[in-house]
Amino acid sequence: MTVIATSRPTGHPAYSQTLPRAPQSAAVARKLVRTALTLWGLGSLIDDTTLVVTELVSNAVDHSRLPSIRVIVSRPSTNGVRVGVVDRSKVIPMMTLDSNGDQLRGRGLVLVDALTEQWGTELYLWGKQVWAELEEAA
Repeated sequence: MTVIATSRPTGHPAYSQTLPRAPQSAAVARKLVRTALTLWGLGSLIDDTTLVVTELVSNAVDHSRLPSIRVIVSRPSTNGVRVGVVDRSKVIPMMTLDSNGDQLRGRGLVLVDALTEQWGTELYLWGKQVWAELEEAA
């Protein structure tokens, strides 16, 4: 499947991209994150942030209703980044803690929680944005 996406700046400094609600969109989201962080000189955050955006996109692909999602990468501070995934579902994601370790899915938000300074959900009338913030060590 070919992933067709559009990209445009959303302000200074920020990037956003509308993507199909498909598993292949995670790769495009990772590329957007890598590009933004490289341009902003935040290369030390690339690995963790690409992992976080992969988990957020995966959740949106699994739980949203419409055929597209939106990925937003912004820079709330000189040493930080905020990634968000917007979808049309109003279901708030919940962390799943599986003490047995035999659950194959549902642990992504535990990983997001471990890698980020903070994360959360902004509800809209028509859906939500799940976001996460990461910072370089001072």
